[in-house]
Amino acid sequence: MSEIVLTVDGIDPLELFGENNIKLNLLRKAFPDIQVTSRGNKLRLYGDKKYTQKAKARFESMVRYLKANSNLPLSTVEELLSGNQPFNNGSSARNDQVILHGTSGKPIRAKTENQRKLVDYCAEKDIVFAIGPAGTGKTYTAVAIAVSALKNRQVKKIILTRPAVEAGENLGFLPGDLQEKIDPYLRPLYDALDDMIPAEKLRFFMDNRVIEVAPLAFMRGRTLDNAYIILDEAQNCTTTQLKMFLTRLGPSAKCIITGDLSQIDLPKSQGSGLFKSVDLLGNLDGIGTVFLDADDVVRHRLVKQIIRAYSRDDARRNDARRAKYEEE
Repeated sequence: MSEIVLTVDGIDPLELFGENNIKLNLLRKAFPDIQVTSRGNKLRLYGDKKYTQKAKARFESMVRYLKANSNLPLSTVEELLSGNQPFNNGSSARNDQVILHGTSGKPIRAKTENQRKLVDYCAEKDIVFAIGPAGTGKTYTAVAIAVSALKNRQVKKIILTRPAVEAGENLGFLPGDLQEKIDPYLRPLYDALDDMIPAEKLRFFMDNRVIEVAPLAFMRGRTLDNAYIILDEAQNCTTTQLKMFLTRLGPSAKCIITGDLSQIDLPKSQGSGLFKSVDLLGNLDGIGTVFLDADDVVRHRLVKQIIRAYSRDDARRNDARRAKYEEE
């Protein structure tokens, strides 16, 4: 039998072990054949040597990640304990690059390989499609890229837009003026901006139209130039709407189009224009496409499992439809 006692210095044990030892319990669950106990900043591993050594290596990777990034999400703990190395593990200078610093001074980074690819594509190309399920950081990363470009004076304004389509519900009449009616549809964009720009400065930018948040219908007839434009929830755009939007771009405009093809809220009689746009335009010079998946999820650790479960179900349904079609 082997006993290993590890002492952790220079980091907060609460952040390392988690509230109510939730992260420590993940370590215990990953290594059920050994005893894992903690007291203060010390961790004790006791059991068969081959398991204690492996648990030691996994725990040390958690410590390294926390020291490099100042936080240790549960999803990252799961990745580390499974033997995977999260993209942003502080192991290279490339991973230490930040998109910008948020309102609290906290660095906002691309947290996964595909998010990093999105950042790189946006630097190289004028139009980028970011396609993936909920929780993969599409909108948040896109807004961070646009805010960074504004702060670095690469563009003069930011335009954030999305179609005002209800998510499978009929909300009926909404009170207030026009802005108050459309604000609920644009809330995710405001939330991202709140993290990245101090409230007073954000209010100044919005009052002076340096940052504009508006529904897609308001884009018709405009020429959008010297601006970073983000079209969010593009899966809820028809082909006509997407064509209208894409033909608004001026000579110096940059654009990110985000969408989740598994969450289309359009009526069944209307197909999503995002499928066609990616198919027609994805390979054009100056246009890039990044596909994100469950591995890019940065929300609650269960979201990744939820997305995979629905994806498996979608695949089964598609196989059944294909088999039925072939029989006919």
